[in-house]
Amino acid sequence: MSVRLFVALDLPDTARAALARFRDAAADPAVWRPLDEAQLHVTLAFLGYRDEADVERVTGVLRELTPWHPAALRFHGGLLLPPRRARVLTVALADPDGAVAALQADVSDGLAAAGLYEPEKRPFRAHVTVARLRPGARPPRRLEVEPERLSFAAGPVTLYRSRLQRGGAVYEPLFARSG
Repeated sequence: MSVRLFVALDLPDTARAALARFRDAAADPAVWRPLDEAQLHVTLAFLGYRDEADVERVTGVLRELTPWHPAALRFHGGLLLPPRRARVLTVALADPDGAVAALQADVSDGLAAAGLYEPEKRPFRAHVTVARLRPGARPPRRLEVEPERLSFAAGPVTLYRSRLQRGGAVYEPLFARSG
């Protein structure tokens, strides 16, 4: 049996609540399908559909990660991705000490070395998706609202199973590791 997997950096409740406020102010429901507040996270590696036996292998890679300190992040503005034909409404994250970028590289390298992941060619961009474009909708060219200024520490790193359902994906945590 196959399972849909991704590895993410979890966010504290204060950050999720602020992201939800931005989502509610910026995402016209006729254009965007908002993500549930509990689902907001920073994706470090999307693995896609994998054999169920790979769950234990991914967990093993996460157990072996170099220890890290909670990532100090702050909201850096609303962002439409991709920039030319946006499909998602996101909030960019400032990673002043590069901790999240380094953590993402460790996760990516470890999963790739285990034959579980093909690293993306584009550079990692720390962000949180708060809404997805509805089918047939046209995204705005720019945002009228910005997220509040908020700094926070993020973590742990969590392996999630994503179950696609009619109303959107439901995420089930399978393993979590703090720094």
